[in-house]
Amino acid sequence: MPQLVLIRHGESQWNLENRFTGWVDVPLTAKGEEEARAAGEKLRSFHFDCAFTSVLMRAQHTLRIVLETIGQTGIPIKEDVALNERMYGELQGLNKAETAKKFGDEQVKIWRRSFDVPPPGGESLKDTAARVLPYYESHIYPELLAQKNVLVVAHGNSLRSLVMHLEHLSREAVLELNIPTGAPLLYDLDDHSAVTAHRYL
Repeated sequence: MPQLVLIRHGESQWNLENRFTGWVDVPLTAKGEEEARAAGEKLRSFHFDCAFTSVLMRAQHTLRIVLETIGQTGIPIKEDVALNERMYGELQGLNKAETAKKFGDEQVKIWRRSFDVPPPGGESLKDTAARVLPYYESHIYPELLAQKNVLVVAHGNSLRSLVMHLEHLSREAVLELNIPTGAPLLYDLDDHSAVTAHRYL
């Protein structure tokens, strides 16, 4: 039975500074590197056939550390902009607390957590899903159908849209969904790549 593991990248510099990051290519912090190593330790008993990640360095660095930790750096890796974090538009680089003071807590929560309301100049979760899910269906799902174990290292919102799909979450449920940094999320699949169980490791 194939297995799918999702990991949100370790803490980035702008996670630490509480800024909207989006597509800005910021590095991991020392804590983020440790989170990636800890994720790798939890995956030592797993064998992966391939891995997928975004084109942003925080996800790529996390994946590299995980694969180094488990001794599987030789597996095929595909990088694609489709797995990038949600584009936050005019909010990118702004401190989240300052943004809440300027626009109000409720408006910022809607921008951050709603399904189909984008921030100014940016993407909604619906927009993000519109690129993540076709990529999943055309690139990742076929690997699972071929009974391969797959590792995906990406971002909070690109993974939220994928989890919403895998777990059949409603728009209301995904509003409160938060994926922690550096925590492997394991999906057990049947022979038809339907999810039979999921849990954090």
